[in-house]
Amino acid sequence: MENLMTASLKRFNYLTSEIEATYHEAALKLGLSDSALTILYTLCNYKGSCPLADIQRLSGISKQTLNSAIRKLETECIVYLETFQGKKKRAYLTDKGKELTENTVARLIEIENAIFASWTKAEQELYLELTQRYLDAFRDKLADLTKGGDTQ
Repeated sequence: MENLMTASLKRFNYLTSEIEATYHEAALKLGLSDSALTILYTLCNYKGSCPLADIQRLSGISKQTLNSAIRKLETECIVYLETFQGKKKRAYLTDKGKELTENTVARLIEIENAIFASWTKAEQELYLELTQRYLDAFRDKLADLTKGGDTQ
């Protein structure tokens, strides 16, 4: 088990963890839970409405955590749910939710946009290309992952 990680992988994991911790810090500063931030961010990204299944898939939030967070947001009149296509549910921002999103998530998105805007177009494209390549390769390797199997 010793020395399984290369220095580059350790740095990558460190940076990924630090980015996640920074989003947690942002949620706290904005007075939101991590789950609420993620849900509102996704709803903002999808113009105020999104199927719950898509929020779960895009965010990585467990179904139980998502449902709990959605119930809390419903109780606070931030979101409401509607059924569509049978039993599927879609979340919508209420007017109060839109106002909250403007005062929280939209501010965070402005920061993210400013960071990207500070990079050259070539830097942006390189970052996005390498991130996409990593994601695609990781998904390919996971497809072959079995207990005790070789992922080389």
